[in-house]
Amino acid sequence: METQTATPWLTDEEQCAWRTHLEVNRLLNYQLERDLQPFGLTMNDYEILVNLSEADDQRMRMSDLAAATLQSKSRLSHQITRMENAGLVRRENCASDRRGLYTVLTDHGLETMRQVAPHHVASVRRHFIDLVPAEDLAGLRKALGPIAEHLRSQRGKP
Repeated sequence: METQTATPWLTDEEQCAWRTHLEVNRLLNYQLERDLQPFGLTMNDYEILVNLSEADDQRMRMSDLAAATLQSKSRLSHQITRMENAGLVRRENCASDRRGLYTVLTDHGLETMRQVAPHHVASVRRHFIDLVPAEDLAGLRKALGPIAEHLRSQRGKP
């Protein structure tokens, strides 16, 4: 396959690392999602609950929550509607900006987090942390850190 530019194709080792990353990412997300199903939550639900539980006053502007969860405002709005119907969150108007909305964690949402978090952490341990030798965790974090930093800097860029 020829291209107009000299593409630096992946070596066999690079290709293997890349494909292993893709497979692990898909399989891990699939398993974590399955482990949340008995609680009636998706990974998106859980991520929203975590963000809200860690936020000041357990509330976030919808636009900030969309950015934090890498969702479009439209998709997040649908997600929040489902979560509102389940009693996990509620929307509140922003007093300083009539167009702005907050998503607020309800008491039921906080109690749900308290019940689900230990199971989710156990799932993360069972399917990820405990499978990586302790001496490799720092190296993994060191290897992934620059990638995360680069990708965060690319957000919003074409």
